[in-house]
Amino acid sequence: MKLDQFPQDIRAEILPRHKGRLVYRCLGCGGEHGIEKLLYICPDCGQVLLIHDLEFGHLKNTTGERWQRIFDYRRMLNEPALKGIYRYHEFIGPIIPLESVVYLGEGHTPLIEANSLLQQKVGMRFYFKNDGQNPSASFKDRGMASALSYIQYMLQSGRVSDVLAICASTGDTSAAAALYASYLSTRIKSAVLLPHKKVTPQQLAQPLGSGATVIEIPGVFDDCMKVVEVLSEHYNVALLNSKNAWRILGQESYAYEIAQDFEYDVGELAAILPIGNAGNMTAILSGFLKFYHAGVIRDLPKIIGVQSEHANPVFRYYLEPDAGKRRFEPVNVKPSVAQAAMIGNPVSMPRVIYLVERYNQIAGRQKVFFIEVKEQDIMDWEITANRNGHIACTHGGESLAGLVAARQRGILEKNDTAVIDSTAHAIKFAGFQEMYFEQRFPPEFEITPDPGLINAPVYIKPRGVKKIPEPGKPLQGEDFKKFVNRTAEEIAGFLNLKKI
Repeated sequence: MKLDQFPQDIRAEILPRHKGRLVYRCLGCGGEHGIEKLLYICPDCGQVLLIHDLEFGHLKNTTGERWQRIFDYRRMLNEPALKGIYRYHEFIGPIIPLESVVYLGEGHTPLIEANSLLQQKVGMRFYFKNDGQNPSASFKDRGMASALSYIQYMLQSGRVSDVLAICASTGDTSAAAALYASYLSTRIKSAVLLPHKKVTPQQLAQPLGSGATVIEIPGVFDDCMKVVEVLSEHYNVALLNSKNAWRILGQESYAYEIAQDFEYDVGELAAILPIGNAGNMTAILSGFLKFYHAGVIRDLPKIIGVQSEHANPVFRYYLEPDAGKRRFEPVNVKPSVAQAAMIGNPVSMPRVIYLVERYNQIAGRQKVFFIEVKEQDIMDWEITANRNGHIACTHGGESLAGLVAARQRGILEKNDTAVIDSTAHAIKFAGFQEMYFEQRFPPEFEITPDPGLINAPVYIKPRGVKKIPEPGKPLQGEDFKKFVNRTAEEIAGFLNLKKI
């Protein structure tokens, strides 16, 4: 739809006008720092940062109903820079010029309602948000679109040059970082650090295919993260992990999309997601808070963070009901099928603590909850979901298991509607499904496959047929006819088919 075809009263606001005045704000000392250079931690106290718009108050001059109209009409605009996460430009990155936006098709992933059988099993209405349908097949593309758009803006304005972007990863971050960096390959290169033999073959293939330098080191993700933190502190590199506050901005789009897809009525909604490095949890909390403060939504939805028993530091932290007595302690992770969430020391934990407190205070009651699930339940629910028309990854299975547990604990009521975050495409973690079907999970995973969920191919070689086709040796004439007919008969018998 062309701009001159929009209603006259809204036309001037379809293209973003709010420029904003963004700063890094420290969650430790409260200090503010300009965004003219790349910062990942506060230079004064070393704490993590969030990006704050000093002119956010101006967004409140537009009514919530008008913002809704702006976003609803903007979705019809044929402007590439506004087709993805920057549909919400004023809330995500108002200082980024549209010509600096990197858009590769990320965002606005489908919201698919679970079929009636699956909803009956769970006991309530719910949807999957299939973030595996982003360009690199995971939700990480939301944050990378923001981080790389900012870097492109810095390159175009002459503030930086010849950038080497680096990240630690359990797989999805490296795939997204390498993909977006390769799009800007004339001025930016990428390197990724992976824990040796802790990334699926499919995930490893992605950064290699995008041309990134891939470095594997001993240990787990937490060890990789410490190495890239040291590199970012002492060398001229651009850190692309969620410690980068621009990543958080981009991932806020997940919350905005849910609000828009539910026509901004989220009072009886619950967003359920795996925690991992806690960047996505941070972003979703922040996103809904921004929309609430601007009047775009009138209520705050419930937020439920889910962790496996094998990597549960956030769940453990919130087990203590008295906030004054809580002490965060990293955990040593054990093998998990929710591999991307196998993180014992989330870098965004300070952000989560800060935002959870604000979220519950503004809501006037507890709206943020944390759930722990078993590895067995993660796999069982992932396979059950995919047997009912979905493409849930193991982290989607983790979220669905969390939904079931939350329902059992009474956190969710029957009239609530849940949105399950399936963070990546199921194909990325197909190896775990294969291990399940072949009943060869190592003991440390603590998973015993349910025979009722196991599936395997059936090999039928027709009996009484002397000649069968082989590669390069096709059958012909009567031999071929006999092979086809006899094979069809045996398949019909196996499937109990009736003749017509």
